[in-house]
Amino acid sequence: MKTTVYVIATLTLLISCGQQQKQTGEIVKSGNPIFEGWYADPEGIIYDDTYWIYPTWSDAFDNQTFFDCFSSKDLVNWTKHASILDNNEVKWAKRAMWAPAVIRKDGKYYLFFGANDVHEGEIGGIGVAVSDRPEGPYKDLLGKPLINDIVNGAQPIDQFVFRDDDGKYYMYYGGWKHCNMVLLNDDFTAIVPFEDGEMYKEVTPENYVEGPFMFKKNGKYYFMWSEGGWTRDDYSVAYAIADSPFGPFNRIGVILQQDLEIATGAGHHSLMQIPGTEDYYIVYHRRPLDNKGRDHRVTCIDQMTFDENGFINPIVMTFEGVEARTIK
Repeated sequence: MKTTVYVIATLTLLISCGQQQKQTGEIVKSGNPIFEGWYADPEGIIYDDTYWIYPTWSDAFDNQTFFDCFSSKDLVNWTKHASILDNNEVKWAKRAMWAPAVIRKDGKYYLFFGANDVHEGEIGGIGVAVSDRPEGPYKDLLGKPLINDIVNGAQPIDQFVFRDDDGKYYMYYGGWKHCNMVLLNDDFTAIVPFEDGEMYKEVTPENYVEGPFMFKKNGKYYFMWSEGGWTRDDYSVAYAIADSPFGPFNRIGVILQQDLEIATGAGHHSLMQIPGTEDYYIVYHRRPLDNKGRDHRVTCIDQMTFDENGFINPIVMTFEGVEARTIK
């Protein structure tokens, strides 16, 4: 299944009651999964008054040659934007286009991605694309990978870009049970040395496998990642809390994992926080109980909360999803 043209027109997915949308009285919920299709590794972000989700097309590696994205004003009704970036635009990407990470800077929208399931001596790794609009189309920014090499044992995939309060942009990335962090330059065209001259810092926590994510709350750095095997039921999300973006990231525990009454293989997540509030949503993929296909993963959303000490409460996976919520 290969998309060869950019689609500017959008398809509104008005989610059907009973399959996707749960309604009790006047309370409307998103339902899980939140949109149709096999999608994994979702990156959720809020741009202005709109929710956006950028997932991996969950298919055989050779079929993963494009990205779609989805937008919503209320977390319930989602619009699909098809083929916002594909390997016709990214000439060096042949397959295995994975796990977008997105961010807005200076009026431009950037999409970082992995491609080619790269191994030592091959061309591939982490690329970056840019657009004037969140729905694309995106253009390859460099014409080559931003990071191609295997450094500290970390396969260059599963990147996440984090803007710290001082305006620095750090990228955390890595598969194969190793995680690096790098510092991006101002226009995201290169990585630059840290103050100590290092280009790559390994920050791998205990049990790390892939899928890093960082956010900051009350002056603390919350570092999250996926554990287990992405093809297995034990895929899950754990986290650490540190005083610095460099760690050390001492593992606290798992906060998202399989529920044999709901789904298995729950992991590779991201977060969306409603601006000006303490309301967090976790966006993640999971495997339906009735479908054991390796690539059959769906994108879901549930609430994430904290206890009185700032620790993350275990995520309760649901079929109902979350209540409709607009951003004012």
